[in-house]
Amino acid sequence: MKIIQFLKLAEIQTKVASMTPLFVATFYTLYYYEIFDLKNFVLIFVSLLCFDMATTVLNNYYDYVKALKTEGYGYEDHNAIVKYNLSASTVRKTLLVLLVTAISTGMALFINTHPLTLLIGCGAFLVGIFYSFGPVPISRTPLGEIFSGFVMGFFITFLGVFIHIHEFDPVSFGFDTRFLTMNLDMDFLARIIIVSWPSIIGIGNIMLANNICDIEEDIENKRYTLPIYIGKKKALWIFENSYYTAYVAVLMGVFSETLPLLSLLMFPTIKLLRKNIAAFKKLQTKKDTFSLSIKNFLLLDGSLLLTLLVSLILDKFI
Repeated sequence: MKIIQFLKLAEIQTKVASMTPLFVATFYTLYYYEIFDLKNFVLIFVSLLCFDMATTVLNNYYDYVKALKTEGYGYEDHNAIVKYNLSASTVRKTLLVLLVTAISTGMALFINTHPLTLLIGCGAFLVGIFYSFGPVPISRTPLGEIFSGFVMGFFITFLGVFIHIHEFDPVSFGFDTRFLTMNLDMDFLARIIIVSWPSIIGIGNIMLANNICDIEEDIENKRYTLPIYIGKKKALWIFENSYYTAYVAVLMGVFSETLPLLSLLMFPTIKLLRKNIAAFKKLQTKKDTFSLSIKNFLLLDGSLLLTLLVSLILDKFI
């Protein structure tokens, strides 16, 4: 398999959805806690990237195997297995290599940090697998947006912070002869929710936009996603209005001193966000407007990332 074929199979351009929350978490940790563990960062970066690529490969393979309609809707172009005439065995071997790499680096991260890392990692692994695999894959249900938003938005951010500060025990476990107890620092949790909320909304809406664009194809292939259950009109309403809650979260973050004052500079992006929303509401296709959901995600998380980075620089040199 050539590199370009692999990158298309893994849809490398979509990995920004998992990498950006990781970098937001990293810069937030540097800003708020002034801590950074390079070894743990490299491990989570490799594990996350390989696992994200693995789930995409699995999803494309599963769509290829299960597709009832194999022409039209751009299927011949957007599924790399069909486009490059890849053999099923090559795709399975690629998937295996990605999974082994993701699991190996994930286990190394667990050994180097805390049992909670393993617990969350296993949970994310199961969701990732069953997102595209099984008798009823999550991606083919109305729960796809929720799972993708919270697993990729919240838990990546949570782990992206936790691996650097686990020695502070924001989450701890206790054992005795009868009970397992867990102590959770609610202040830590609340701040993580605030920081991760733009990612949760942005990633969830990428999935929602994808499903809105694919309504006809999904009906043909018996994928009963959220827009099919609630209708396109309500799905578009959710797509539009959920974005604004991200700005509310940023405002809460600034007032609670979770985020720097500079994060208020995110608010002018609302104008471009609204322009993208209006364009998507007029036309919903993979070719023409789906990319607007990715642009909106980058507007939210990218601007948040930038304000954290600038604040770090200013704190260091001023």
